[in-house]
Amino acid sequence: MPGARAGASGDDAAGVHAPRLTIGAVLAALRDDFPDVTISKIRYLESEDLVHPQRTPSGYRKFSRADVDRLRYVLTAQRDHYLPLRVIKEHLDALDRGLPLPGTGPAVPPPAPGPDRPRQGTDGEPAEAAVPPLTPDEFARAAGLDRDQLADCVQFGLLAPDADGRHPAGDLPIAQAAAGLARHGFEPRHLRAFRTGAEREAGLVEQLVAPVLRSRSEDARARATEKLAELAALSAQLHRALLEARLRDLLRP
Repeated sequence: MPGARAGASGDDAAGVHAPRLTIGAVLAALRDDFPDVTISKIRYLESEDLVHPQRTPSGYRKFSRADVDRLRYVLTAQRDHYLPLRVIKEHLDALDRGLPLPGTGPAVPPPAPGPDRPRQGTDGEPAEAAVPPLTPDEFARAAGLDRDQLADCVQFGLLAPDADGRHPAGDLPIAQAAAGLARHGFEPRHLRAFRTGAEREAGLVEQLVAPVLRSRSEDARARATEKLAELAALSAQLHRALLEARLRDLLRP
């Protein structure tokens, strides 16, 4: 998405957040993908604090390209994932804070964070590293879980808080996936099979890359890190393909 990538120049970032579009122009930009969207709908999403256009001295709304991307994200989440606005707002708040994308979020590029909320830390480290561990309440809100569900996720080994009871931001995709499955009737105790399968897959991958990761060579470690990411992506792809194939079998007469 233009202007949202890490390392974008100041001018690019400013362009993304420059309030130049009228509400009519925003409507025109969204209409092809969302024929049912109306000006009233855009105003309603603003009233729900999901988008924050600026106002001219005369009171007219002026939207930026980042605002349009944000609206597109909200509308996709509603249409394709049937997420309530409360959950979508929590997802957007998490993104604004530089947290990982929700696992249950829509399959569209994430909206740019607010102009005063960069995705990277001040020293250029990944955003996740710049975000301190979250309290149970913060973590539960960002994931869309209640406290009892979060406690169950910990009890059944899906999540592991630190010694202070806080949760790393990197575990949010797990919690968000658990929250999404909970909406379909899956409790954390039902998800132990996923954890066990992931542990077995991780063990196989570890056998391939662990010796290189222990190397003192920075180049070797860099190659191993890239290989680890590739193997993780391929494992996830295989898992999803096998699951979808099995579920297709259920639909056959």
